[in-house]
Amino acid sequence: MDIDNVVTGIVNSYEKYEGITKIDRGALINKNEIIKVIDLMQKILFPGFFEQKKLKSEYIKYYVGDICESIKYILNSQIVKAYRCCNDIDMEKMNHEQMQQKADVITDKFMNKIPDIIEYLNTDVQAAYEGDPAAYSLDEIIFSYPGVYAIMVSRIAHQLYLLNVPLIPRIMTEHAHSKTGIDIHPGASIGKYFFIDHGTGIVIGETTIIGEHVKIYQGVTLGGLSTRGGQALKGTKRHPNIEDYVTIYSGASILGGDTTVGKGTVVGGNAFITESVSENTKVVVKNPKLDYISSDKE
Repeated sequence: MDIDNVVTGIVNSYEKYEGITKIDRGALINKNEIIKVIDLMQKILFPGFFEQKKLKSEYIKYYVGDICESIKYILNSQIVKAYRCCNDIDMEKMNHEQMQQKADVITDKFMNKIPDIIEYLNTDVQAAYEGDPAAYSLDEIIFSYPGVYAIMVSRIAHQLYLLNVPLIPRIMTEHAHSKTGIDIHPGASIGKYFFIDHGTGIVIGETTIIGEHVKIYQGVTLGGLSTRGGQALKGTKRHPNIEDYVTIYSGASILGGDTTVGKGTVVGGNAFITESVSENTKVVVKNPKLDYISSDKE
């Protein structure tokens, strides 16, 4: 094998497929640094749970301040890099100093939202404990429930999404997706007391709006009716609205931007819903007929 020919062929392909190359573009966004932000956020969102030593109240302000400084520094630098990576005409007109100033403002706004994230997560943990008879403590939920981790990352990423930060929110939620099997787009709007039980295989689309006290089980899809339109559908309402006190059991699919599931409704397992459901309704799929065939007759 002539390695020079192989290398030449690879390098020539870079010119043909510029969309998947980042040559001569300077420092790029660092996925590991973004995951580090999640880990640092987890420490101040659930103080004392993820430290190697006892967290003392007399030092708490110094502890939180130190972590906040680290989050701010890392996030700020990654936002600037995200601005450089994104294909935004307005961003392309900015020089480095202007990008830095914009990142400073965005980072400060995000940091000021952390108390709100804590407030919402407190309700999520309470909902998990109250909604799951298999849970024996809040500690068990915080340490081990994948749904709580996915919701935590979603709430962090959603704040960045609302601040129009490119790339970073999606990297965060896809990291959570890879760890938990729960795919929540950072654009999804989720109310308080949100409980995901088990969670594997859940998909929640970008324009989904979820009310308060909503519980969903594994394999649920809150998605779009069709993606054939591709980029032409960007910015449109493609995913459903789920009102307060709705329970959605495993395997259910609720699709479409015009679809609303009314308050207090229970959606049974494997239901396929593409139109709105009134309040306080039970949606049930009739059991299919089962045939038991003896292996001796095969």
